[in-house]
Amino acid sequence: MPFFIEDENMSDISVTLLDGSSRSLPVGSTMYDLAMSIGPGLAKSAIAGRMNGELVDLSAKLDDKADVAIVTEKNIEALDILRHSTAHLMAQAVKQLFPAAKVTIGPAIETGFYYDFDVENPFTLEDIEKIEKRMHELAKADIPLTREVMSKEEAIELFKNMGEEYKVEIISDLDAERVSLYRQGDFVDLCRGPHIPSTKWNKAFKITSIAGAYWRGNENNRMLQRVYGTAFFDKKELDTYLERIEEAKRRDHRKLGRELDLFSFSDEVGAGFPIWHPKGAMLRTILEDFERKEHLKRGYDIVVGPQILRTELWQRSGHYDNYRENMYFTEVDGQSYGVKPMNCLSHMMIYKSQLRSYRDLPLRYFELGTVHRHERAGVLHGLLRVRCFTQDDAHILCTPEQLDSEIKGVISFVAQVMSKFGFEFEMELSTRPEKSIGSDEDWERATNALLGALKETGRPFDINEGDGAFYGPKIDIKLKDSLDRRWQCATIQCDFTLPERFDLSYIDSNGERRRPVMVHRVILGSIERFIGVLIEHFAGNFPLWLSPVQVIVLTVTDAQTSYAQEIFDSLRAAGIRSEKDFRNEKLGFKIREAQLQKIPYMLIIGDKELESKTLTPRYRDGKNLEPVSVDSFINFIRQETADYH
Repeated sequence: MPFFIEDENMSDISVTLLDGSSRSLPVGSTMYDLAMSIGPGLAKSAIAGRMNGELVDLSAKLDDKADVAIVTEKNIEALDILRHSTAHLMAQAVKQLFPAAKVTIGPAIETGFYYDFDVENPFTLEDIEKIEKRMHELAKADIPLTREVMSKEEAIELFKNMGEEYKVEIISDLDAERVSLYRQGDFVDLCRGPHIPSTKWNKAFKITSIAGAYWRGNENNRMLQRVYGTAFFDKKELDTYLERIEEAKRRDHRKLGRELDLFSFSDEVGAGFPIWHPKGAMLRTILEDFERKEHLKRGYDIVVGPQILRTELWQRSGHYDNYRENMYFTEVDGQSYGVKPMNCLSHMMIYKSQLRSYRDLPLRYFELGTVHRHERAGVLHGLLRVRCFTQDDAHILCTPEQLDSEIKGVISFVAQVMSKFGFEFEMELSTRPEKSIGSDEDWERATNALLGALKETGRPFDINEGDGAFYGPKIDIKLKDSLDRRWQCATIQCDFTLPERFDLSYIDSNGERRRPVMVHRVILGSIERFIGVLIEHFAGNFPLWLSPVQVIVLTVTDAQTSYAQEIFDSLRAAGIRSEKDFRNEKLGFKIREAQLQKIPYMLIIGDKELESKTLTPRYRDGKNLEPVSVDSFINFIRQETADYH
């Protein structure tokens, strides 16, 4: 936090505002005083300030010659401040209602906030209702949030006397002589801040869910109760968000996966290993066939590598030292093998199988490779996080001079493919992590290559410091779905290190041996994860070209069965994915079942259709089309799906 030392010879201080203008105030003035000097309206809407680039409370004293700004709810930082403060409000309510509860941490997160509590008995829904009610009471009480600074030893003693052992542990681990606390009424919490001035700003909030969480993420520690919530400055924004949450529940791919009979999980099989049913397997096949065609168009060669490789290879690549905890190992004939978590090693072996010339490059190896990774049980989530999945993985080996065009080519590939699914996307550059291999020079070359390609595309991007792969920086591409959620799928990684470790080379135009560069990339990423995203994006209403079942033939009575079977056979022969329902049930019942299965087209066959040798298409939203001949309908389906073949 900024600090101010009063000089008895100073009577005024000067600060610089965002617009470059200066303002003089008396020594000891606060951010709130600054807001008041600009105007009472600004002071009324102010929730915090920024001084020399650092967020501070409105009560913070101004430094002389500081660059300052007032933060209102319109500023991007404001929502995090509100949500963090609402986490404190929730903790205060919990402590009042459950005095024996011990508090731990309560940060703001992308969707709101959470707070972890150590309680003897898990919270019930009734408990949550009580907590939320008390939060509203505390908000209406307009309780000020005030900041205090004390020595580390004083803070430890304070929380020790309160019986808050988790706070004592946190403070003991801090590398600081002094710490800051925040008080609001009878509640005190360790926190850097800043916070809203008082609880009156907590107008629109909601507790959204409860989960278990181990203290400090260590499964050997005590299980805590994690209570999630969200907060907004405006009730309309809160209501909109909660509506979106409800819609997300309706779209949950795990729920729709069961209802549409796409896939399942079994405790007998093991957590994180999906089982694909016929319709789900068909959906996968459609995607994989689409991918093969798109890659072949762009000069990729299809390859296939083994499922397990000798452990010595994983040691040479660096995976054993840097990724071992995510891998599975087995033994064959006394020899240790690693089950592949990625496909790059086999692709390098293909490259090494013969001498390469610069004229051969770039080489683009593509594999729909199934990999296994040991994900912790607590993070497994339907198809979105599994232990066995298939990647649309490719590795491009090229000369350094070709690198820029290859990276831009992959970005263009991603854009073209995502447009087929109707996805917009965002990009970010993830840089070198703490745990990594390779020289500083190689990392700088790789990072600059990705950065240069990103800039040349003209698309906006963010920098994600320290989140690259252990062997190289990467571009992460995040899809935006119909609920405006972001999903990490495509990735482009630039790697100078593994070609060095595996002694890959090519002969340049001067007859000299040179080292190629390797680009690791996926377009859809994990097929499993991408299908999970697709299910939620489309709410199971897949576009015609993706639908596992495109058409279902329905009879009105048994009298039309023979003709309906002819139609069904013609559709199948034309390559249209079809089902039939000739049961002796009411037509309305059959239509409702087909709609629940979200099949794009129902073909109604009654006496009129039998007599005229036509069929009447009905779209899944209930819209009836004009009767057409079988051949006309087949041509219609082919035209609808022509752009995807």
